[in-house]
Amino acid sequence: MPVIFLLGSAAFFSCKPEKAKAPAANPAAGRNAPLQVEAFVVRAKLLSENLEVPGTLLPFEETEIRPEISGRLVSLNVQEGGAVQKGALLAKLFDEDLQAQLKKLQVQLEIAKQTLERQQSLLKIQGISQQEVDLSELQVNNIKADIELVRVSISKTEIRAPYSGILGLRNVSLGAYVSPTTLITTLRQVSQLKLDFTVPEKYGEMFRKGRTINFTVAGNKRLFSASVIATEAAVDVSTRSLTVRALVKGMDNALLPGIFAKVQLNMGGNEKSLIVPTQAVIPQARNKQVIVFKNGAPDFRIVDTGIRDSSYVQILEGLKEGDTIVTTGLLAIRPDSKLVLSKVE
Repeated sequence: MPVIFLLGSAAFFSCKPEKAKAPAANPAAGRNAPLQVEAFVVRAKLLSENLEVPGTLLPFEETEIRPEISGRLVSLNVQEGGAVQKGALLAKLFDEDLQAQLKKLQVQLEIAKQTLERQQSLLKIQGISQQEVDLSELQVNNIKADIELVRVSISKTEIRAPYSGILGLRNVSLGAYVSPTTLITTLRQVSQLKLDFTVPEKYGEMFRKGRTINFTVAGNKRLFSASVIATEAAVDVSTRSLTVRALVKGMDNALLPGIFAKVQLNMGGNEKSLIVPTQAVIPQARNKQVIVFKNGAPDFRIVDTGIRDSSYVQILEGLKEGDTIVTTGLLAIRPDSKLVLSKVE
């Protein structure tokens, strides 16, 4: 029995050094292994750029109806959602104090006129000096000016529609005390609608006055059209976009001010466009690059891009027809990487 135990122990310990002598894995071999990538052969194709940008429908005119002066509402003729004509009286403020002041000034004017007439008669017979006549005439003119000032104040107590349109919701009630900051209602001219949307700054020159654009609205499959009437005078520096305003052609019950619209813009095409997949272009701080497959190695090329659609982008400079560019694994590729093509489109 002791002999057997010793023989077993010797066999056990003799195996351990053999295990320790197993060769370690070479990490450099994994780093130098070729990367399997997919590629695309550059070719010419008809490329048209279709943009879809958000827009908002607006009334042709929209005005917040507020009083010019403070006062108490004694008349309110605001029918919510109703149509009104230009010049219609919407609200009236208390003005009896102004009316009394006006009557007082009118009486004073009559007396001043009579006094002036008498003094002018006396002046003819040298019974009064010219200075006294001039002072009386000045008083008459001052009273006339005061009367005009009171009449203007009275006119400010009347709130009238500046144009024909549709009234919004009423925010005050009869008898309320209002001030110039009080919103009574909103007037909108909806017989014609406007469409506002923004486009990237590089397309600003393409939206001249008169250009027709198409758009859709939620819940309606119909394609509507509008005509560009103006663009903003400057590009928004925060978004680098230009605001465009168009006039909607025709009128439809589905079109309401404030609703969201999808504007469809066709930016044209070029039959001789060299194209690559959009995912193959690597944006850099100052340029754009693509990786060209060349004899199993990557060749980083700086390119200039043009218009694009949902799948492809136009290459203006940096590539030629027939070049093979890498489309997958772009972030893992280094200048000294080895590449193997698994698929070529």
